[in-house]
Amino acid sequence: MLFSKKTKGFFVELNDHAVMVARTSAPAAPFTVEDMRECAPGDTAALVDCLNQIQPKKSPSGYLHATVGMYPAKRLVRRHTLELKRVKEPAYFAEVCSQQFRIEQDKYAITILNANDGSDFDATKAVQKDVIFCGLPTDDALGAQNALLEQKIYPERLELGTVATLGGVVDCLAHAKSKTPTLVLEIGAEATHSFIVTTNGVEASRPIPQGLDAMVPIVQKELGLKDEESARKLFYSNTFDFTGMGPLLIKRLLKELQSSIGFYEVQTGQSVGQVLSTQLSPKLAWLDAAIATGLGVTSLKLDPVPWLQSRQVSLPEALARNAQDIRWFGLLALMAQYNVVHAVPAEEKK
Repeated sequence: MLFSKKTKGFFVELNDHAVMVARTSAPAAPFTVEDMRECAPGDTAALVDCLNQIQPKKSPSGYLHATVGMYPAKRLVRRHTLELKRVKEPAYFAEVCSQQFRIEQDKYAITILNANDGSDFDATKAVQKDVIFCGLPTDDALGAQNALLEQKIYPERLELGTVATLGGVVDCLAHAKSKTPTLVLEIGAEATHSFIVTTNGVEASRPIPQGLDAMVPIVQKELGLKDEESARKLFYSNTFDFTGMGPLLIKRLLKELQSSIGFYEVQTGQSVGQVLSTQLSPKLAWLDAAIATGLGVTSLKLDPVPWLQSRQVSLPEALARNAQDIRWFGLLALMAQYNVVHAVPAEEKK
């Protein structure tokens, strides 16, 4: 039998810096996370080894059946306020895509979610006008599926890691009873995806055409390096302390972020008080502190363990230490299911 009944669950996240994999004691919560591993992207031998270790007993099909989170470069995760009276017009959503997001709707696989709770938007009974457009180019989705199959990973579910992460941060803030609006950043090579979230959901989104690569020429100039390639190698390595140069490197990005935050604060009367950068490699983790300092806010340190427990996901002590590293949050967020009842701690039942 090709697809035998699964007794374990597997989760995979593909991001710019790593392939992250986890095994759980069951395919769906309640379960315990049994193992978490990572390897460098593009290293086929390391990935084969990683998959062999995470799945000692091969499935009959030879594939690792997994829930997969990915971060395609051209992903679309944008909050938008709809004109409810127009949602039934055949051309309305295509118009929003072309005019607001500068994309062609027919070349993208798109889902629309309600901004406050992540539920599916239903145009036939639309009452909520604030939504999140989520998608990626159809060609990228097909390419990703084929690449996964070549690597012996069968994606039972393919998700935008950004969406899972945002849902996780919102739910984690709600569980911690934190009322502080939070800036969530995914800083990539060419662009930065910025979001402002609260316990009420995703309240603002903005893609900024400024990423890590834009910082490389500044490194070259400041350090007097002969070419951009040398600057790139140094910037992405861990051999030089860039903390002192941080304010200069993030100057342009900071300006864009301040503009987004200022607009949000004027609109809502609420102040953004913390920042969370979820997609930085360990070598660039100092950027989060530099951005927090530049914006005059704190760096949010999330402890996902109590939140995961409320979602019936248990982490043994050895892995709970791993989970404190924000790099694992996206993978852990893939595991959370929001249709399960919150487990009430014993002390709250009294």
